[in-house]
Parts: sequence; structure tokens; C-alpha cells
Amino acid sequence: MNFWGKVKEDLQKGLEEGFTYVKEGASVVMKKAEELTEEGKRRYRLYELKTRVQQEISELGGKVYDLSGKVRNPMLDSRVKAIKTRIKRLETEIVKLEGNPKTKLRKTASRGKTARKVTKRKASESKTE
Repeated sequence: MNFWGKVKEDLQKGLEEGFTYVKEGASVVMKKAEELTEEGKRRYRLYELKTRVQQEISELGGKVYDLSGKVRNPMLDSRVKAIKTRIKRLETEIVKLEGNPKTKLRKTASRGKTARKVTKRKASESKTE
């Protein structure tokens, strides 16, 4: 094969490989963009839910304050119970979106107990030395 034929073949091969890499790169970028979009939507939904919880808690506080002078136990009022129910529902939605934070707390708590045992052992070892 002559020089020009070799160059032409190499250029064609390089062009095809380049298109393949561009297509793969575009595919990866699209997938990542979709993931980031979904994460953004999730975070915005969390923000909305937490804002609604804040509004409900403010309303609850106002309602309890208003009833506190009129009723012996304002927590038994049906409007207060309705607000508490809405807050619980929102809290459940938030926990679903965030994952289960109670599991994380348990793991952290168990680490704390282990850390305390190690600290106690170290303290008792230093007393014996």
C-alpha cells in the first residue's frame, strides 16, 4: 500500500473511532444529566415538604396558643389533631424521600456504645499502670 492509501485508511479509522467515542460520551453525559435532574427534583420536593411542615407547625402553634386560654387541654381539639395528622403525613413523605434516617441513628448509637467501652478499657488500663 502506498503512503497516501495508508494515510487515508488511518484517517478513516480515526474518524470512525472518534465518532464512536463521541457517541459513547454523549450517552454517558445524557445518563448523568438525567441522574442529576432526578436528584434536583428530589431535593426540591424535600424543600417543598419541609416548607409545608414549617407552615403547619406555625399554624399548630398559633392554634394551641389561641385555645390555651379557652380550653383546658388544647391538644384534644379536633383542629389541632387535624394539623398534627397533616404534619405526620408530611413527615412520612420526607422520610421516604430522604431514606430511613432512624436506621442511620441506630448505627451511630451502636458505635457510641463501642467507643464508651473502649474508653472505659483505656481508663482502667491506665489506672493499673
